[in-house]
Amino acid sequence: MPTSPRTVIAAVLLAGCAIEPEPAELVLSGGVVWTGVPGAAPASGIAVRDGRILHVGTDAEVRRFVGPATREIDLAGRLVLPGFIDNHAHFLSGGFQLGSVDLRDAATPEAFARRIRDFAATLPAGRWITGGDWDHELWPGGPLPRREWIDSVTPDHPVFVNRLDGHMALANTRALEIAGITRDTQDPPGGTIVRDPRTGEPTGVLKDEAMSLVSRVIPDPSPEELDEAFRRAQAHALSRGITLVNDMGGWADLETYRRAARNGELKLRIYAFVPLGSWERLRDYVEREGRGSGRLRWGGLKGFVDGSLGSTTAWFYEPYTDAPETAGLLTTDTATLRAWIRDADAAGLHVAVHAIGDRANDWLLDVYADVARGNGPRDRRFRIEHAQHLSREAIARFRELGVVPSMQPYHAIDDGRWAEKRIGPERIRTTYAFRALLDAGAQLTFGSDWTVAPIDPLLGLYAAVTRRTIDGRNPDGWVPEQKIGLEEALRAYTANNAWASFAEDQLGTLEPGKLADLVVVSENLFAIDPVRIPEAGIDLTVVGGEVVYERETRTAAR
Repeated sequence: MPTSPRTVIAAVLLAGCAIEPEPAELVLSGGVVWTGVPGAAPASGIAVRDGRILHVGTDAEVRRFVGPATREIDLAGRLVLPGFIDNHAHFLSGGFQLGSVDLRDAATPEAFARRIRDFAATLPAGRWITGGDWDHELWPGGPLPRREWIDSVTPDHPVFVNRLDGHMALANTRALEIAGITRDTQDPPGGTIVRDPRTGEPTGVLKDEAMSLVSRVIPDPSPEELDEAFRRAQAHALSRGITLVNDMGGWADLETYRRAARNGELKLRIYAFVPLGSWERLRDYVEREGRGSGRLRWGGLKGFVDGSLGSTTAWFYEPYTDAPETAGLLTTDTATLRAWIRDADAAGLHVAVHAIGDRANDWLLDVYADVARGNGPRDRRFRIEHAQHLSREAIARFRELGVVPSMQPYHAIDDGRWAEKRIGPERIRTTYAFRALLDAGAQLTFGSDWTVAPIDPLLGLYAAVTRRTIDGRNPDGWVPEQKIGLEEALRAYTANNAWASFAEDQLGTLEPGKLADLVVVSENLFAIDPVRIPEAGIDLTVVGGEVVYERETRTAAR
């Protein structure tokens, strides 16, 4: 990147010349600044002007940029980091979930039903109840829910609440009737209708592509409802230090973000992905509209190979230990998926595909290798979303093929409670293989998969560094050989993510000339025990030099 005029002025001034620098709009000093630049000199302050970083250095250096209108913030020892980038979120779904029933920590079937009953009482008759994010692994014995649990408490509402991984959902009887699902309904390709083994009747649980049988009859949200969900999601993400989201959404999501941008309401940055099956539409859209700029860009496509571990639909070579009748399933026909990847890549679009099981990951790596050979060299940055359960041979191939492992560390401390019962003691050795991937030279990136997991990078850092499962049963870490260091985890949330988003020239590190996206953390994470990372908080979030979130009681300003 060319050196900016302001950087030159700063360098001349700091060399002792008498040229007065152009004042900064924002100066932070008295803290610890982690720039993310390998080998960078220690810094305690940062100066910002016109949306970009003017200088990073000592307190004395940055205070030279203080003018009459400069806002100064005393960091009081707090930590400054590049803004966190989330590599994979379902952003508007998160906004809707913030306004829906919360089932994530419902620890019993009774609590599950009670929360749905209480939420239904707040809604007009006929309104759909969706969201939920339930986790049956919390319940004694881990039974899947059944429609009978909630039918009596939701007589006036169709219900379709999803498991937290988004790969299965429970419909009540009213929702099944609206969708026309009966015991005679056949399983769709890539999906399963769970049935009572005695009667053959649907239990209400639908897996993967079977969920579309109900979702297609749920009324689409209005533009006003989409806008409300966006505002909720944005405020929540900014309070967690997120400055750029890679959103795995759809066309309505993209249009919602464009509407927010036109209305001046887009405060964070979004890199929008749309479904891979719509690659021709995106190709034409890019030709007509470009790829966006500033706070909103597009050009990415997201597809699926398989399902999830929690739903026993991730695709493995060997059957599940606790469900030996299945080794998972393919959610997309392989010939179709291969053609989509090939043609989308040939059109110059950015391809990211979900793969969870070891067989799914190996298959996808093979396809990426074939497509790269067939379409010829270019800077494509293929991504595998989640890359959770890898064969040992797959790990080195990420580096060899230049494929991005787009991973979400909180899953490790959540799934780690029960993953071994699903796939046994051997396959878990290369599950969420952060250390092995880094050692192999892969460009590891991190995010949340919100709403599957909280959109909270501090929890993600904690998960990657400690691997202590959320049930407290692995104090030394679950599969501890896959732990990584704090700086490595931070790079996965910042510089590596910027690269995986085609934004490394502007974002990911704190350097003069780059966009001023940064966060202030209440604690110096490098100075505390990693198990205390979740106790820290975000005090300040800055996007393009603008303070977009501030915890007033914790930010000392002069």
